[in-house]
Amino acid sequence: MTSSILPLSADTYQVHPIHATERIWTETNCYVDVWIEVLHSLRLDPLAAAAFTLSTDFEGDQWTFFKYPPEDLRRAYGIDVHEMNPWRGVLQHVTEQLRLGRFLTMETNSYYLPDTAGVSYQIDAVKSTIVPNLVDVEKRRLGYFHNAGYFELEGTDFDGVFGVGEGSGSAALPPYVEIIRMERMTQRSHDETTEIALGLLADHIAQRPRDNPVARMAERIATDVAWLQANSLEAFHLWAFGTLRQCGASSQMAAAFCRWLAERTGGCPELTEAAAHWDALAGSAKSLQFVLARVARGRNAEFGSTLASMAQDWDLAQAMSARAVGL
Repeated sequence: MTSSILPLSADTYQVHPIHATERIWTETNCYVDVWIEVLHSLRLDPLAAAAFTLSTDFEGDQWTFFKYPPEDLRRAYGIDVHEMNPWRGVLQHVTEQLRLGRFLTMETNSYYLPDTAGVSYQIDAVKSTIVPNLVDVEKRRLGYFHNAGYFELEGTDFDGVFGVGEGSGSAALPPYVEIIRMERMTQRSHDETTEIALGLLADHIAQRPRDNPVARMAERIATDVAWLQANSLEAFHLWAFGTLRQCGASSQMAAAFCRWLAERTGGCPELTEAAAHWDALAGSAKSLQFVLARVARGRNAEFGSTLASMAQDWDLAQAMSARAVGL
């Protein structure tokens, strides 16, 4: 028996324009990317609730692993998201909730996700978040949102994703699971969506860091260089994902949000200028990642000026974004 919500096919699925266009950072993180595609498939605009990217911060040893806040999803779309206890086993819960018209987000092992071929599929155990849309228990088939798309898998990969059959293990901990309730989901009008987005922007401007997080990250990077040079290339990639990629990807999404909102508010010049600075910050973060990869291998390279430019772009982007909502 098949349980599903949306009539999708991996062969014909069309990704959201955010994922279809050339971008500085092709992906953000597994959680935000999967939500972009889920919202897109529900005919909702993922950018309407993207103001949260403006309040990300440097956490001392990494940039915020940014996610759509549940309260923003409820406010923008009427969607309710909260943690679920998978006490019966995640497959049973996914199957039942799909029949009730609800998605679940679930953590799983990318080792069993064919869409990660060449990166982690059948190579390495890497935690990631998927949203199942179709489950056929008898045929062991799964249709799922992951990263920047919609995919399908079957057989032993199905067993591994859900920890059943050959993929079961008595020592495995249950995954983190969220239920996505859509009973109150609303397709809002253009004007209502714009007003909500402006309100979310004002809220997140009010919650932004009180000092410049890029400047703080720069100080940490200077002290991390010796550690990076003493460790493996794999350690560098983990470090870069938690620092420069999250900083750059969140800035890129902030730019997309500001451009989107500028277009809906008659070409607001402050938002247009803010978007340009967010884009510049995102591009500098990407360039810096390549420079620091060389530094990590023991080569000499100057990077302080790039970090200073990134910090200035953060200040200017925040100032323009705040001015757009009268703050």
